[in-house]
Amino acid sequence: MAQDHNNLTKGLLLGFLAGGAAGAILALLYAPKSGKEFRADIKNKTDEYLDEAEKYLAEAKDKAKDLINEGRKRSEKIITDAKSKSEEILKDAEKIFHEAKTKTTETVLSGKEKIDSETSKIKDSVKAGIDAYKEAKKS
Repeated sequence: MAQDHNNLTKGLLLGFLAGGAAGAILALLYAPKSGKEFRADIKNKTDEYLDEAEKYLAEAKDKAKDLINEGRKRSEKIITDAKSKSEEILKDAEKIFHEAKTKTTETVLSGKEKIDSETSKIKDSVKAGIDAYKEAKKS
């Protein structure tokens, strides 16, 4: 039993020493850097992030320019189409106005001719009536 106790003590002591050595090695591997090195790392990382941000900003600017140019092209096309359509509508309106004016002029002239013709017939009838009355009175 004494030997078991010694073995247990040796095992515990050996375990503590091995654990301490492993802990020391790990501590050396993962120990924080000196202040100077740490500040340099922070500066380097900051520079990396700034470079990435500048790249992202440049890409965003390029995309924005592309979108603006595309929007400008679309609006110019819409304006051109609208001008073309309005000119077409004006031409159609002028054509309709000219046709209406021509038809109105023709109708007025035709009506005037009918009125002149009827007026002439009425005058001839009135004159014939007067002449007939005068003839009837003489006889």
